[in-house]
Amino acid sequence: MLSLRNIVKQYAHHRALDDVSIDIPEGKIFGLLGPNGAGKTSIIRIINQITAPDSGEIYFNNERLSPKHIEQIGYLPEERGLYKKMKVGEQMIYLAQLKGLSKLEAKKRLNYWFEKLDISTWWDKRIEDLSKGMQQKVQFIATVLHEPKLIILDEPFSGFDPLNAQIIQDEILELNKNGATIIYSTHRMETVEELCDNIALINKSKKILDGSVKHIKRLYQNQTYCIDLTATGSLIDHQTPLYQLDELFSNDDYVQIKIKINPEYKLNDVLNFLIPQAEINQVKEIIPTIHDIFIEKVTQTHREVHEQN
Repeated sequence: MLSLRNIVKQYAHHRALDDVSIDIPEGKIFGLLGPNGAGKTSIIRIINQITAPDSGEIYFNNERLSPKHIEQIGYLPEERGLYKKMKVGEQMIYLAQLKGLSKLEAKKRLNYWFEKLDISTWWDKRIEDLSKGMQQKVQFIATVLHEPKLIILDEPFSGFDPLNAQIIQDEILELNKNGATIIYSTHRMETVEELCDNIALINKSKKILDGSVKHIKRLYQNQTYCIDLTATGSLIDHQTPLYQLDELFSNDDYVQIKIKINPEYKLNDVLNFLIPQAEINQVKEIIPTIHDIFIEKVTQTHREVHEQN
């Protein structure tokens, strides 16, 4: 759907993007991740043609990105972008017409979305009279009303209580199911695992990691396990080169250990070591979360930059 190739963006003495290349597959939910100031907003602004890259190329469905593609993109910014004094209904019609919809078609689609999100009574309310969460609902509708092929969501759950966050999350999944490609920029790592098929991690203006969520999590598996045991002897003997003991919990004859197996050994080696000493009740691999990987990679990048300086 979208291909960014060797994008560079410089602001005065600050390089916001440094040779960044990203491919966003069609029909997927793509997580654009990174700490504050990493360069995510610069990428989003370039895709929306608010700013232009200093060098590099962007392709939308194998065509050079151009103004004609704007109508195929929906953008929900993190900051509110609504006119505070306007009424909700008239503002939505105005924004829909900017995206190429007729007034009649805009009203038809708005009635559908207002009923779906249970906000039909908001039509004549002014934006300034709405709560942050209510404004975000309105802005979400404005983003998807023209049925864009590419939807860019920057912190879409900002201002929502858990119930409304779940409602919007379900709508995002439904839009994706119906064919929309979605770029999802967030700091909420738990939602990345629930929503995203692929991710790219940006830090210090560079892409430092990308790929499918499943592949990246497999890549960062480090042979860490939680094992529940019933000891047959006294306490389990942990003086072994097989693994490092991270945590130990014991209560009478019940023992739970968290271990990291040393690289030259496998889980079967550990089980063969433990079986003579205990009855093994459960073995669970501890797979790093996207949050864990995010922290590890960002910390590593900061350390490398510090060492270079």
